[in-house]
Amino acid sequence: MTSKDYLSQEEIDALLRQSSGMEDSVPGDSAGQDLSVDNYLTPLEQDALGEIGNITFGSAATALSTLLGRKVDITTPQVSMISRDQFASEFPKPHVAVHVRYVDGFEGINSLVIKAHDAQVIADLMLGGDGNVSTEELNEIHISAVQEAMNQMMGSSATSMSTIFNRFVNISPPDVDIMDVKSNSGVSNIPPEHIFVKVSFRLRIAELIDSTIMQLLTVPFSKELVASLVGSSTPEPAPAPKPAAPPAPAAQAEQTYAAPAPQQAQTPPPAPAPQQAPGGWQHTGGYPPAQEPSHPQTLGGAPTNRNVNVQPVQFSGFQGAGPAPVDDTNLNLLLDIPLKVTVELGRTKKQIKEILELSQGSIIELDKLAGEPVDILVNNKLIAKGEVVVIDENFGVRVTDIVSQWDRVQKIQ
Repeated sequence: MTSKDYLSQEEIDALLRQSSGMEDSVPGDSAGQDLSVDNYLTPLEQDALGEIGNITFGSAATALSTLLGRKVDITTPQVSMISRDQFASEFPKPHVAVHVRYVDGFEGINSLVIKAHDAQVIADLMLGGDGNVSTEELNEIHISAVQEAMNQMMGSSATSMSTIFNRFVNISPPDVDIMDVKSNSGVSNIPPEHIFVKVSFRLRIAELIDSTIMQLLTVPFSKELVASLVGSSTPEPAPAPKPAAPPAPAAQAEQTYAAPAPQQAQTPPPAPAPQQAPGGWQHTGGYPPAQEPSHPQTLGGAPTNRNVNVQPVQFSGFQGAGPAPVDDTNLNLLLDIPLKVTVELGRTKKQIKEILELSQGSIIELDKLAGEPVDILVNNKLIAKGEVVVIDENFGVRVTDIVSQWDRVQKIQ
């Protein structure tokens, strides 16, 4: 007998389901539930989730391409539903599951499932290999490499989500599990829900990988993402203009003008004469005596001597008056000042003869270790540290640490 004379495992399962009267249920779902995506998500929610996945995983593919040094393509996602009972048929072989928790911006878990062979190819490329692997067994080094690759991908995805939703989105370090559904291992980090939204992508890495990568989201978390996206696109109503308050300086000047001056006959202490503008100061008679300048007035260019009421300026106390309102206009004067922001990967010192010996392909060793945070300088002053990310084929820096105010003051001095 040849192999064609035997029944495949799928045919055996179909015969068993037919004999037990399970043909009337939805294929792949032992509970008989209708897993049509239209029963859980509206067409608008499906399109929104597809657009979110298209943008976020587009930047994730760019980050992965930079890590591997290979061309990475991720096609337009397809949104569908999957139940926990279908995991055994969807993942018949061990897969690698990467779980990311959102710690800022959202509350939820994003599970990414890829084939073990694809994960080993990615790990081999990150470790300097050519990607041609013959086994699907992952050791600890391979798992660490895959975890770092997924960390870069999901970090770039979180950065894109920050731009899409106009809020700060941060994730926890990813957890990597070897998911074997048949032995019920590696599934503890998957949320306990029964129904999930499956967003499938076609992943192609040069000629090495042409496979499918799947994103599992809970239905409430998917609806939260869509609600945040739709809500962020709705313009907020403009606040009603506040009535203008009467200017306080003018009222104070008027009160000073109406108050009697019993010490007018006393001679005030001599004050340094202010500099007079060329041509003299033209008095128009619109100022009360308390606001008139103390230098000689001129009418038509001729100096005149008038008895004016000169009093010292009265300032309000700093204590007991309550917090004064912040004058945003003073801060706005500084907002347009340009500052030079520089991201420094590292430094080194070379002699002139070594600089002259540089040619195309020369390697310059810096004083930074691989993976060490880069320095973020503003006007050549260190203010923060960060890690390099890729945003839409452009390099960027995610701030990971802010230099303390004391250290910044010391560096300025």
